[in-house]
Amino acid sequence: MNEKTILCFGDSNTWGADPAGGIRFDRATRWPCILQQELGKGFRVVEEGLCGRTTVWDDPIEGHKNGLTQLVPIIQSHEPLDLVIIMLGTNDLKNRFSVSALDVANSVWQLVKTARSCAYPPTGQIPEILVICPPPFAPLEPTPFKDMFIGGEEKSHQLASRFAAVSEQRGFRCFNAGDVIESSKIDGIHFEGSEHAKLGGAIAAVVREMF
Repeated sequence: MNEKTILCFGDSNTWGADPAGGIRFDRATRWPCILQQELGKGFRVVEEGLCGRTTVWDDPIEGHKNGLTQLVPIIQSHEPLDLVIIMLGTNDLKNRFSVSALDVANSVWQLVKTARSCAYPPTGQIPEILVICPPPFAPLEPTPFKDMFIGGEEKSHQLASRFAAVSEQRGFRCFNAGDVIESSKIDGIHFEGSEHAKLGGAIAAVVREMF
């Protein structure tokens, strides 16, 4: 059996940011690494998480965070790919972008279209796509993120229904992370180590069904 290569394209929750203030979870904890452990031989998982990454928006403060501009060179640098997993949308809910939950879902669709169309010779291989909808925020009021994400907490609870509607309309596979994990109450946004383990295991089950 040929090895299947999976690209995990996301933000700080794919990178492995520790909500308790640690810089980054180790490889034994991060969900893409859990995915690799669960799938085992025959699969290779590539981590491409970037803190602050958005779907399609240029960040006027942090800069260099637009996922749409980064996706093509990243895919082409790792080709051939069998699957691209996209988990983005959390950072789109920052107050500075002023976008709705539906805007976020439609922005993810732009990423899906791009991933499907950017296969580069000599492989020309078009990967399968799996979108993961981020879970809702935990309460932000006592956290340092409350001012950065004004209005974002409410919108985060709308993401699952908006992602589901757009995925059905546009015909791409979508998994709702909120069905299996919760955002940390420590900072309201990132995942604790136990949730990384749950998510990695759940995504592994989906991948096995796909391949």
